[in-house]
Amino acid sequence: MTRSCLFVVALAAGLLTTPALAHDLTTTGTLRAIFLAQNPVQAVTDPATGEVRGPAAELTRELARKLGVPFTIKGVGGTAAVMESVKSGTADIGFLAYDAIRAAEVDFSQNYSLAQNTYLVLDASPLRASADIDKAGIRVGVGERDAGDFFLTRNLKNATLARNPGGNLDVALKQLQASEIAAYAANRHRLTAFAASTPGVRLLPDNFYGVEQAIIVRKGNAAGLAVINKMIDEARGAGLTAAAIARAGLVGVDVAPPATAPRQ
Repeated sequence: MTRSCLFVVALAAGLLTTPALAHDLTTTGTLRAIFLAQNPVQAVTDPATGEVRGPAAELTRELARKLGVPFTIKGVGGTAAVMESVKSGTADIGFLAYDAIRAAEVDFSQNYSLAQNTYLVLDASPLRASADIDKAGIRVGVGERDAGDFFLTRNLKNATLARNPGGNLDVALKQLQASEIAAYAANRHRLTAFAASTPGVRLLPDNFYGVEQAIIVRKGNAAGLAVINKMIDEARGAGLTAAAIARAGLVGVDVAPPATAPRQ
């Protein structure tokens, strides 16, 4: 039996000490976490103080507390930067939406939350529900390589996608106004804030996808992943995840249900 398998068995039996747990997630003595700076569903950084707040920050703090180590957390631009930081070892854990394409390069924990995605349209649009979207002749904007991009690429049969590098909502608005796209897909929290300050647009009332927010580790780190999954279970059961979502004022973000099977 490999060392990682022995670790997982021992963890389940409650036989390991905190130093042993910590070593499988960080060799520096500090838990280093990274998240998408532009995704408030994960966390936000106070520009004045540098403090990071949100579910990613609270889950990192809880994991570090259980390991008995200090932690750092910072935001970076883009999913590629999150993945590369974890793969290269400059970060120990990363916060990222699950997708099978990404899982070929890093390993994902179970989900800790579901960030609901919907569509932004102009007030005058005839589109009234997500079911109206997938029709011939409809172009849908989406952030390039976002989780929504991957989902819609797999699931749209008739509509076509117009990918938006960086997911810039000002660009999306100009595309809507120029009739270059009929709808823009993104997470409900982000679109809710944008629509509240932008006349002439509205959100569709339903969601097309709950993006699976999870934690990543380097490929093959089964022992570290077991520690993280246990923490997520405990945070869910204790109400910590729900409280973190509420404190962040997130709209359209739900606590993920318990995992029924390990991720493949």
